[in-house]
Amino acid sequence: MANKNESLPVWDLEAIYPSLEDWQRDFDMIRPMTEKFASFKGRLGESAEVLKAAVEAGLELNRITEKVYVYSHLTLDQDTGVDPSRARHGKLNALLAELSPLEAYFTPELMEIADDRMAQFLDSAVLAPYRRHLQEILAEKKHILSEPEEKLLGSYSNVLGLSSNVFNTLNDTDLDFGSVKDEKGKAVKLSHGSYLSLMENPDREVRKRTFKKLYRTYNQFKNTFASTLDGTVRRHTVGAKIRNFPNALNAALEGDRVPESVYRNLIAAVHEKLPAFYDYMELRREVMKLEKLDMFDIYNPLLPDCRKEYSFAEAAELVKAAVKPLGPEYGKALELAFKQRWIDTPERKGKRSGAYSSGCFDTYPYVLMTFKGTLNDVFTLAHELGHSMHSYFSNCTQPYVYADYRIFVAEVASTTNEILLFEHLLEQSSDPAFRAYLYGHLADEIRGTIYRQTMFAEFELFMHESVEQGTPLTAELLNKKYYELNKEFYGPAMEPDKAIALEWARIPHFHYNFYVYKYATGMSAALKLAANLRSGRKELREAYLGFLKAGSSKDVLDIMKDAGVDLSTREPVISALDYFGNVVTSLRRELQKAAAQGQQS
Repeated sequence: MANKNESLPVWDLEAIYPSLEDWQRDFDMIRPMTEKFASFKGRLGESAEVLKAAVEAGLELNRITEKVYVYSHLTLDQDTGVDPSRARHGKLNALLAELSPLEAYFTPELMEIADDRMAQFLDSAVLAPYRRHLQEILAEKKHILSEPEEKLLGSYSNVLGLSSNVFNTLNDTDLDFGSVKDEKGKAVKLSHGSYLSLMENPDREVRKRTFKKLYRTYNQFKNTFASTLDGTVRRHTVGAKIRNFPNALNAALEGDRVPESVYRNLIAAVHEKLPAFYDYMELRREVMKLEKLDMFDIYNPLLPDCRKEYSFAEAAELVKAAVKPLGPEYGKALELAFKQRWIDTPERKGKRSGAYSSGCFDTYPYVLMTFKGTLNDVFTLAHELGHSMHSYFSNCTQPYVYADYRIFVAEVASTTNEILLFEHLLEQSSDPAFRAYLYGHLADEIRGTIYRQTMFAEFELFMHESVEQGTPLTAELLNKKYYELNKEFYGPAMEPDKAIALEWARIPHFHYNFYVYKYATGMSAALKLAANLRSGRKELREAYLGFLKAGSSKDVLDIMKDAGVDLSTREPVISALDYFGNVVTSLRRELQKAAAQGQQS
């Protein structure tokens, strides 16, 4: 049980800078280091030696800037109400904005070096440590415009992002959803923050009122939201065309070297496995004793009263035990997170909400979260430490230039930890109610991360292809397509309220340019990798550790293939959703056992 008097861990930021004077010293180095990097302008084509010196000057600048920035944002996030922290962070951002133009020369000038001369440079031993780094930049050559054109586009960068800015302002600041009455008749302010907790309420009328109230507000501004989304999608499609990409999807995936087939395979595989999702919705309908489910019936836990509390010490031991399949090397490194105080857990006024793992090559991979002793907090701890251990192993293994892993694989290690924790908790419990609670938790995680995000991905593809074909994104068009997709994905057990057609208006990820599919591929990979680890086979464990240590030393699909997951095929997604089907079957079984046990008592 949670110990209310337990002293919760806070992170040790003095490990980055023992004093503010030390931070200021590195801050003061940013300008001269930027000027040193800028001094190579016009000289990159002189020789391999000069190019190497320029690359190293740029990397040294980035490295110290990252360290200064990480300390600044961590000190701010631990208490956003401290004026000196805000002032320090603002000073740093202002300096970086001022110096940014001095660094902009590098990529365009690198592109201007003649191909035969660049080939000689890359073949030389001098540039061997940076060959892949330079090749990745040069791969974009056919998409880089002339210097005057790049400057012109750069000058419009703020203007081109206005549609997303308008969306954020309207959605996060200007909308007023009013209040709804909870199950006790008390008025609760409806906001983005309170919406999910209200949708988890066991009282169906509370959920229904919340749902209706939220979407009545969005309906009032549906044309404005459609205009902002149309502007964002046009920015993506026009930008892709200007830079000589065949379409916006191809342009968005290019940075990760991911072919369009990965995106389209995901959608096709999920459609093939929709019957497993229908089975889960049918189980929900049965348990809730409804003739049909509605969209406000999918967030409330099937066993809302089956909750446990944990002390932080208990949570830490659970995570350590859960990741034992990763072996002693991982376990020894994980201990550092607790001994070196990477984690900040207390709730306090001014602390940034949410949870994250953040750091850089020269700092610990710090974790920020608020620990209140719930099972969800235990899963959050496992998740964020997964991120941190990925960073730790990459930083310890790769040189700085290749240590930072791609966003495409960023959720794999964290989700693998969650799956391992789930399996460990199952093994430790014979209580059917708690086991059902765990299965329900995982079923909802897979529903939200693979099925729902893939539905988003399909809708995002529809929007971009519509604009590329000359069709404007109106509220009517978006509502129609979104409702059709929602009905298809949720299946015959669901009779969705027409208001769900407006859900697209409140999803910020639709402004992120083909980002959401990575959640689905990441969880699919994690389910496969967790199964590999739990098999106990040493070679599969070593392959997984190789993934953690790879950083960006290879293309992401090659890194994942080495780890044991071939995301260029549909197999990982099919396998993940077969696992989901087994989870639903197990959930049904444990619910029946729990009901029988309840009748006997």
